[in-house]
Amino acid sequence: MTVKFSREFIHDVWDEAAPLREAHYREIMPYKDIALNPNRALYMWMENAGVVRVFTVRDYDRLVGYQVLLVSRHLHFMDLLQAMQDGLFLHPSLRGRTIGYRFILWCDEQLKREGIQSVTQHSNHKHDFGHLLEHMEYELMDHIYVKRLDGGS
Repeated sequence: MTVKFSREFIHDVWDEAAPLREAHYREIMPYKDIALNPNRALYMWMENAGVVRVFTVRDYDRLVGYQVLLVSRHLHFMDLLQAMQDGLFLHPSLRGRTIGYRFILWCDEQLKREGIQSVTQHSNHKHDFGHLLEHMEYELMDHIYVKRLDGGS
């Protein structure tokens, strides 16, 4: 196995990433009545605005993981340039082998080189990797709760 980390552009990997997005959706989405339907036009607009960062994991040339982050000035602290994870996925067959750990560290280093001062990661309750993030010196800041208002399941 030859694993390579890269910075790529959403418009270049959008179609290729579809199977991984679907696997990610099946793994973490609690509301199966809501179809996966990512807003491609908005992602492309944000990429053109310089807001999106896409980092990928490839095994040879095959896409096996990604991290998408949104970069902006913090709304409450204008002097803080932050990156917020929009999605992080590594094919299940590659987990538990330090690849995810090394990938997150590599992504953090790329962001740091850009002058980004903080990264916000979130971990799904059912697939919690908070212990890994804490090992990597991330701090637990918030618990997030969600409530369906439309009566869906």
